[in-house]
Parts: sequence; C-alpha cells; structure tokens
Amino acid sequence: MTENNDMAAEGASGEAGATHSGFVALIGATNAGKSTLVNRLVGAKVTIVSHKVQTTRAIVRGIAIHNNAQIVFMDTPGIFKPRRRLDRAMVTTAWGGAKDADFILFLIDAERGLKGDAETILEGLKEVPQRKVLVLNKVDRVKPEDLLKLAAAANDAISFERTFMVSALNGSGCDDVMDYLAEALPEGPWYYPEDQISDLPMRQLAAEITREKLFLRLHQELPYSSHVETESWEERKDGSVRIEQVIYVERDSQKKIALGRNGEAIKAISMASRKELSEILEQPVHLFLFVKVRENWGDDPARFREMGLDFPTS
Repeated sequence: MTENNDMAAEGASGEAGATHSGFVALIGATNAGKSTLVNRLVGAKVTIVSHKVQTTRAIVRGIAIHNNAQIVFMDTPGIFKPRRRLDRAMVTTAWGGAKDADFILFLIDAERGLKGDAETILEGLKEVPQRKVLVLNKVDRVKPEDLLKLAAAANDAISFERTFMVSALNGSGCDDVMDYLAEALPEGPWYYPEDQISDLPMRQLAAEITREKLFLRLHQELPYSSHVETESWEERKDGSVRIEQVIYVERDSQKKIALGRNGEAIKAISMASRKELSEILEQPVHLFLFVKVRENWGDDPARFREMGLDFPTS
C-alpha cells in the first residue's frame, strides 16, 4: 500500500476516453456495513471491520479504479446520538465528510430499516446539497416486498438520484454501483497514482489492524475505551519489519482483560495482527504489543490527533 500522495496523478488510466474522478462519502448508522462495502468496492481491505459499534472512528479513504474513473470512497464513522467527547468528534467528522464529497451514498441496513439513527440521518441529509444515492445493504436477508417498501419510504423523504440494493458481504449489486458512479462523477484528472488504494499511512493502518483484532477477540469484554498507536517502525536488513504498538486503556481492570489469563489474549491478538500485516506488507513482521493504562485518554487532544479527529472543545 502506498503512502499518502498529495499530488494529483498526472496520467490517466491508459484507456481511451476522458477520465472521471471524485469523492464519494458513505453515510449511515453504526453497523450498517459501510466499511465492508468500501472494502468490497475497492477490492482490498482498506478499513477495519468488526461487530462492535463505532469501529470506524475517522474518515478512511479507499481508492478504486473502474473503467476510466477513479472513485475515492470515504468511509465515515457511523452517525448516532453522541454521549461522550469522542462520540461528538466522530459524528462531526462523518457529517464533514458528507459535505466535502461529490456524492453521498446513504447506506441503510435493510434488516433494521428506517429506525432510530437511520431516520435521524435521513432528516439531516435534507440539509446537505450534494448529490445523493440510496444503497440498501444486506438485501439477501429481507423479503423483496419489504425492500420495495423501504426504498419507497426513503425516496419519499428525499429525492435520491438512484437506489441500489446490495449485499456488501457477497458482492451482489456492487458492480451496478460502480458502473453508475464511474459515469456520474465529473470529468477530470485522477487525484492519486493508479496503484494507490488508500491514503492511510502504513503506521496508522497497522494500528487499525491491531485494533480490529482487539475488538474481534474481546468485543464482549473490553469496553469501547481502547485505542492503539504504532510507536515504532523499523525496517530491518533481513527484509523484515519490527513494529511496536501500544494499546491504551483507561483502567487497570481493562488492562487485565486485554492481557488475558497468562497473556493468552494479547498473544492471540498479536498473532492475528502479525499474520495480516505480513500479508499486506508482503514481508515478515515482528510485532510487539504493550498495554498501558492512560486514564481519561478520551479527553486527551493528542489521542484525537493520532486518530485523525478534531478535538471538541465542549
């Protein structure tokens, strides 16, 4: 994966015809499947996925090439009713991503429908001028007649340009979304080199991968108040990389959970993260994880900067 490059790519795709490019923000409630869909559309893992709500904390950009178009997908945090400072930062970031995009894909979990946060988001989107597309996800789990009713209800509230029914998990309907966006995005040069699939620096992606494994292993035991940072990254002469990361928690009791009995939990998390990082980097990885208690890290501006979030002052 290539590091962030602020310069627009000079070349086109090499195919005949004008190139198209633009930013597409995925907006939706927590656990609607935004991250899974971004990974599916990009064709590679660029953002982490877990069953834990609010897994995505900052905007992650995944870059896809389809026909003559470069589509920059913006995976945003799930929108929900915020209660803490971190919650407020994530929701503000999500709406900011929507307002910065050329297109908004409003993703609805078809099983849950227009309830709770999804209904609130739909109301909020009325105030956003960007072009909007409705995407119903997890359609393989819902009766066709119920899908049609859901699509009609959403389109009655907002005039979406198109409605798509997809399964981010198995890829059903995703090619139709890509075909439409490739044509609908404005003509223009590509923003990133052709082989770049994300703008996330590798140090940050590595921390995110470990955070995903932490959630997958301990999602029922470890509270939401945990954070991972990559503290050191050393390329070694033998072609391997040595990575040191810190898992921050807020209390000693959480540290014990993260370590597990006889260190079993932290060993399993490290093994799973090391395996995936080795596959992504295509080189051996030596990963060292440490767990540190930092009380009230959710009120530390430095942690917000590390996550790519603005620190709310109130």
